[in-house]
Amino acid sequence: MKPKSIFALLTISIAGLIAASCGSTGPSLKEKVIKSTKSGDMTITISSRTGELKKGENDLMVAFTDASGKPVEAGAASLNFHMAAMGAMAEMNDRATLTTTDTPGKYRAQVNIEMAGTWEAQVKYQGAHGTGQMSMTVQAK
Repeated sequence: MKPKSIFALLTISIAGLIAASCGSTGPSLKEKVIKSTKSGDMTITISSRTGELKKGENDLMVAFTDASGKPVEAGAASLNFHMAAMGAMAEMNDRATLTTTDTPGKYRAQVNIEMAGTWEAQVKYQGAHGTGQMSMTVQAK
């Protein structure tokens, strides 16, 4: 093989590896479940790379799946973290920004959690699979 051909092949290979590792909107295979619950015939799962919700910036995944674990298109979805008022502290609502991924029924969620403690994760959805809402208690560290 000629040196120019080897250089071109090496350049293409490196570019492919860089492209594959950057800019993916799909979920990582290394996501760990924070909390999961049923809503009708769907399961809604909130996950992250660490499997934890923490005070500050969080990059999460929200997935809607059927009984067999296959993704279900949820349509318009939202995620809000609610903490009830306590004493002189007013109630808090930390709304996540959801974006679609390459997989229907899976959303990337970015949220800034104001403080550690017990939060109620409130998920709403409306689409071809129906309309629903559910909540689950999660701990932020």
